[in-house]
Amino acid sequence: IMPFAAFGLTFGNLAQGFSCAWWKDKHNRHHAVPNVHASGASALNGDPDIDTMPLLAWTVKMGEVGKDDDTSRWLISVQKWTYLPLLLFARLSWLQQGIQFAWSIKEDGIFNNATKNDDLKAVQEASLSGSMKYAEQILLILHHIWVIALCSQRPTILGGIMLWLLANNVCGMILFAVTSLGHNGLPVYEADERPDYWKLQVTTTRNITGNAFVHWLCGGLEYQVDHHLFPTMPRHHLPKAHELIVSFCKEHEITYNEANLWVGTLDIIKHLDVVAKEFLVEFPAM
Repeated sequence: IMPFAAFGLTFGNLAQGFSCAWWKDKHNRHHAVPNVHASGASALNGDPDIDTMPLLAWTVKMGEVGKDDDTSRWLISVQKWTYLPLLLFARLSWLQQGIQFAWSIKEDGIFNNATKNDDLKAVQEASLSGSMKYAEQILLILHHIWVIALCSQRPTILGGIMLWLLANNVCGMILFAVTSLGHNGLPVYEADERPDYWKLQVTTTRNITGNAFVHWLCGGLEYQVDHHLFPTMPRHHLPKAHELIVSFCKEHEITYNEANLWVGTLDIIKHLDVVAKEFLVEFPAM
């Protein structure tokens, strides 16, 4: 295992419980096609970060898959109220996805279900072959053993469970409040109708404005638009790039999205409310 891989496995799998290979696959696809709705349920030409049905529908078309299901219809109708509470459990979702990913790939790096449909046959090889596969899995197991051991130090079992929930809920709220602000509530494109690269990145991404506290809280992700245009740029250069990008967007009459934490969150909630109302009009109850 190379030093960089060992670093990632230590701070990703062991320390946080997030599979490095899962994150690389998920995040690379997100960067390639942010806020793009996949052409099919198993297609890989969409943004996995907006694949949130049946809990949240970011467009009426996304909600269409649940139009005949009473539970899905109800969830969409109240999504403006459930959005923030759902963030409390978002870290748990990432933990589950990482575990599923780490155990869904054969030693040759191909997904176990890659032969089940044409779309997945084209999936890229993941970096889970040989020792990397077992390192991923072993360190994920060790992470959860470590967490259970820490929580078991509480005087009661209930206290340990409450500590585990509190830690995951607080982390989830902070982590996803920031990441969600980066894209949610902004235009969503169909896979075959998306604009060119730079317009796609700018129109689907939002910067977060604020003071030094916001900069600390976001860890540099407040420059989300600039980061998406230049994902390999060191974060300390993003403020300088920001000025040039704003000027470029103004010159080409493309809206550069910016909002503070509160306005951005309200924009997302308003967007979810609009989608819910349009969905119920488009697909009235039978």
